[in-house]
Amino acid sequence: MTDLIVKEDKIIERILSTELVRVTERAAVSSARLRGRGDEKAADQAAVDAMRRELNRLPIHGRVVIGEGER
Repeated sequence: MTDLIVKEDKIIERILSTELVRVTERAAVSSARLRGRGDEKAADQAAVDAMRRELNRLPIHGRVVIGEGER
């Protein structure tokens, strides 16, 4: 029984890790589209918007505890 619980935890951890990589990737791609245009704030906002959109799709409840402020 304990082995099964540990295995399930590992599976959940792997899935969550993969999803968080995807969130990061989407944020990077969104900001990269604005690279070289001289508008750092727009690039940052594009990354934040993409990250928030992707995080909202995950079946989790949480709070971002680092960043530039809550919404």
